Amino acid sequence: MNDSSKPANQTDKNPSPSPIVNAFMIGFLVGIIIYSVAVNSWGFLTLIPLFLIYKLMQKPKAPKVDGEVRSSKDW
Repeated sequence: MNDSSKPANQTDKNPSPSPIVNAFMIGFLVGIIIYSVAVNSWGFLTLIPLFLIYKLMQKPKAPKVDGEVRSSKDW
């Protein structure tokens, strides 16, 4: 039986956030960094937004496939 009552986004195992959400988060974190530099509080707490920006900028890796990869020739 095909259950069509579920929205399409619930069928994904690892839904990724939209680029607009990523852009908003990066802008927000850059604003935190600019504020901390403006009030001369460059320190460890400024490095946390930098790390989060780095993690948001990384592309998600392709999921691993279980089993072995077969060659194009089937023997």
